[in-house]
Amino acid sequence: MKEKLNAIREAAQAALADCADARALDAVRVKYLGKKGEVTALMKNMRNLSAEERPVFGQMVNDLRAAIDDGLTAARERIEEAALAAKLKNETIDVTMPGEPVTVGRKHPLNVVLDEVKDIFLGMGFSIGEGPEVELDYYNFEALNIPKDHPARDTQDTFYISDNVVLRTQTSPIQVRTMEKQKPPIRIIAPGRVFRSDAVDATHSPLFHQIEGLVVDKNITMSDLKGILEMFAKKLYGEQTVVRFRPHHFPFTEPSAEMDMQCFSCKGEGCRLCKGEGWIEVLGCGMVHPKVLECCGIDPNEYSGYAFGIGLERIVMGRYKINDIRMFYENDVRFLHQFD
Repeated sequence: MKEKLNAIREAAQAALADCADARALDAVRVKYLGKKGEVTALMKNMRNLSAEERPVFGQMVNDLRAAIDDGLTAARERIEEAALAAKLKNETIDVTMPGEPVTVGRKHPLNVVLDEVKDIFLGMGFSIGEGPEVELDYYNFEALNIPKDHPARDTQDTFYISDNVVLRTQTSPIQVRTMEKQKPPIRIIAPGRVFRSDAVDATHSPLFHQIEGLVVDKNITMSDLKGILEMFAKKLYGEQTVVRFRPHHFPFTEPSAEMDMQCFSCKGEGCRLCKGEGWIEVLGCGMVHPKVLECCGIDPNEYSGYAFGIGLERIVMGRYKINDIRMFYENDVRFLHQFD
């Protein structure tokens, strides 16, 4: 029996010496010390021994179990040390090697032009207004003289969160909030993101940016509006810029107009970008409707004003001759790295 115990000890030691990972180590443990292992099986033979032999044999089996346990511990430490050494070797950093170049980010073209637009209007005496993107129905529609049955309230144009809460469709609510808090003279621009349920194409997106403008003071006329917008266009695009004003209708202005810029791609001849018209709509504008002034607590008999809303994406497309609005949102670094 002693020979058999020694044979098991030698076999276990040899198996432990060959273990290269934790899985092999566990297999050796199960083979010798598991419920059906070889050492456990030896204990079953004790019933065949005499009363004098059992203590001696039991001590020998316990010594064998202890020896295998010690071997398992030593083998586990050896495997862990080898794994650590391999990890340190693979992760060694040569501090003398040159570092990898760090890519420096650039401003998005929308931010580049927005900053220029802000500078232009700040230079003309405007300040910058801010407001929430999730807006109350009152500020987005009712205070702007847009009744309940107006098409702009249709869910195909507006993202409704509830009956009284929407994602703002323009930054005009900032104008209303400003007129409620501040009495004339008022001279602000209100840039920000807006949301409309538009089909995505080369010139439309459900998320885009607007820059609203508002001036309220005594003796403000349509000629003031036209003059400042022409000056803005020429400062942004150059003195050669050609614009035109067309009669239009907005519930919150009276009279109202659209300002178009001659297509920068075809120079007025007609192309896919301008849909064959030769002109690209840039902004809507007009004299602030008397009902809007009254709603904000301003006497329309004493004060008048004008307002305009500029589509930031469209003026950026004109500035850089970009023919597809979707390129602004695709995060293609090949496109974005073209702009300073």
